[in-house]
Amino acid sequence: MSLRPIKSDPKLIAGLDVAYDLGQGMAFAAAVLYTFPLLEFLESVVVVEKITFPYVPGLLSFRELPPLLSALGKLSRTPDLLLVDGQGICHPRRLGLASHLGVASGIASIGSAKSHLCGDYVIPNLVKGMHSPLLLAGEEVGAVLCTRSGVMPLFISPGHLCDIASAIRLVLACCRGYRLPEPQRQAHHLAEAAKRGSVDK
Repeated sequence: MSLRPIKSDPKLIAGLDVAYDLGQGMAFAAAVLYTFPLLEFLESVVVVEKITFPYVPGLLSFRELPPLLSALGKLSRTPDLLLVDGQGICHPRRLGLASHLGVASGIASIGSAKSHLCGDYVIPNLVKGMHSPLLLAGEEVGAVLCTRSGVMPLFISPGHLCDIASAIRLVLACCRGYRLPEPQRQAHHLAEAAKRGSVDK
């Protein structure tokens, strides 16, 4: 894993997320590809796979990595950056899902989590763009970032080939009036829709 500033903006960004049908033991992994900075939709894929690893707190990547890599591999073009619904280096082992996926794919990655996993923080002013440091054992490992005014922030941390400042800047640039950055938001909707379609059959 390598952390460094992103000096050249990505041209293609993929959002990734996984939904589960626990009753059927299935995972629905979605990858949605956008241009950057215009955020024009290009393509999306969903992969449905059997869950092969139990839920263990702190080891989410062993459960979600296989279907996410499958979805990523089905895109017709390789993204320059991954926005992952999970943690980057803000993780007890400093290797959350976004970091693991970035290393496994060789693509720069950012963890954009909706919930807090670990670390100390103060909630920033709930004005878009405001952020506060996310600290783990005294080390800055990410940011608590307000992406929409008046809405609870996201927990942002670099995954691979990225740093904290780049992660903040790029997540904000991908937000279009919602809490989640657009590629990640659409991946979330797509994964959930695939799960609902499977349940309704």
